Amino acid sequence: MRIVSLVPSVTETLLAWGVEPVACTRFCEQPQLRHVGGTKDPHVGAIVELAPDLVVVDREENRREDAEELVARGVRVVDLHVTSLDDAAKETARLAELVGSDWSPEVVQSRPIGVRAFVPIWRRPWMTFNSSTYGASLLSSIGVGISHSLSATTYPEVAPDELRELDVDVVLLPTEPYAFAERHVAEVRDLVGVDDVRIVDGRDLFWWGVRTDGARERLALQLRDLVS
Repeated sequence: MRIVSLVPSVTETLLAWGVEPVACTRFCEQPQLRHVGGTKDPHVGAIVELAPDLVVVDREENRREDAEELVARGVRVVDLHVTSLDDAAKETARLAELVGSDWSPEVVQSRPIGVRAFVPIWRRPWMTFNSSTYGASLLSSIGVGISHSLSATTYPEVAPDELRELDVDVVLLPTEPYAFAERHVAEVRDLVGVDDVRIVDGRDLFWWGVRTDGARERLALQLRDLVS
């Protein structure tokens, strides 16, 4: 099959199954593959010229208008939607069936919530996520609750003065979508007023698919002193 993946976690998953996409996005971290733009700004014309059998998109990663334009131009599009661990298992299984992989999900044993975290995904403005997201579901499964779980907005902005009011035990700074790094730790520590600020792999937190099981283990190990 000639597959174009516009979802980084799907690209990683397909390659792990021995299925090489004919193209992917520049955010998929696969320099050996052809790139057709980004997740939010794919080159639709270039994709059409590749005459793919299938283009894979995800509602949390990609724009509806791009998927609709591809469909209007005669391209078969598979629209995945992952907002939880259960969704990830179901959609990864659906993808496996489409490409002929024999992948099957592992049973997830969740832990009770033992710690509460603030997890920013952007800076200027500060943004985080609520419980209706894959990242929140993953953290919850290892015993970590999030500060804005009950927000009516999936990705709420957090005002600077609100940061000081957060009742959290730890701040987790993911390396994507915003590239948080050690240089941000002191700033966040001062803004939130929490001493425990840790960098975590954003791919482990937000990329689903073949990464999920290992990601849960790695994050649980990194936070074992908090949730054990």
